[in-house]
Amino acid sequence: MHYLVQMEVRWERVPEGLSQRYPFSLPAVRVLQSPLRFPAPVTFLVGENGSGKSTLLEAMAVAYGFNPEGGSKNFAFSTRDSHSPLHRHIRLTKGIRSPKTAYFLRAESFYNVASNIDEMDSEPVPGPRRVIDSYGGISLHAMSHGESFLALMLNRFGPNGLYLLDEPEVALSPANQMTMLARIHQLVRQGSQFVISTHSPMLLAYPEATIYQIKQDSICRVEYTDTDHYRLTSHFLNNTDGMLRVLLEE
Repeated sequence: MHYLVQMEVRWERVPEGLSQRYPFSLPAVRVLQSPLRFPAPVTFLVGENGSGKSTLLEAMAVAYGFNPEGGSKNFAFSTRDSHSPLHRHIRLTKGIRSPKTAYFLRAESFYNVASNIDEMDSEPVPGPRRVIDSYGGISLHAMSHGESFLALMLNRFGPNGLYLLDEPEVALSPANQMTMLARIHQLVRQGSQFVISTHSPMLLAYPEATIYQIKQDSICRVEYTDTDHYRLTSHFLNNTDGMLRVLLEE
């Protein structure tokens, strides 16, 4: 099930004076002269810090209707208006069916999402169900950062969903990254779609995922073992002493 089919930058709508400035100067944006397609249930955006993968994902999320700071589409809080204007200059092509549920996880602002949930539940509302009940029933602030991420995925995420995740591995141990992989697979089998920006070689290993690797002058679809993240991690683990000699040489 593909709820998001492709995205493209509408360069004809970008004023000439802005095309060389942020965010259009970022490698992930600058090289997108043709649509970026999402043919698989799981798509990864991978690249070095500053390549623009998170900015690209954020623009897709905002264009889809999400709060720039994350959450489901009914989150409307704003802690700081810091997102780029890129969403105004892209076009999303959606599938013929809409997802039953959807969520944008932005790791760096998930604390703000957790705070907003607590604030909403502190207000008197009709009915017995609280917002936090969809996340496992315990305040996300009562958990570690990693535990709150897992509570989100295990409780709030459901079948037939669209999930845009920005570096979801940042708070997770290797064991919990494996738990996340298993949960992603479970949700994919239940009709969900994921677009994920990541640095994690473990997440990138998801079978038959579409992986786009962002370089300074290109964005190309690659196989898992051809990613820089896999190659560097593999080389380090298989030649730890040699790598440490090079890195720590005085």
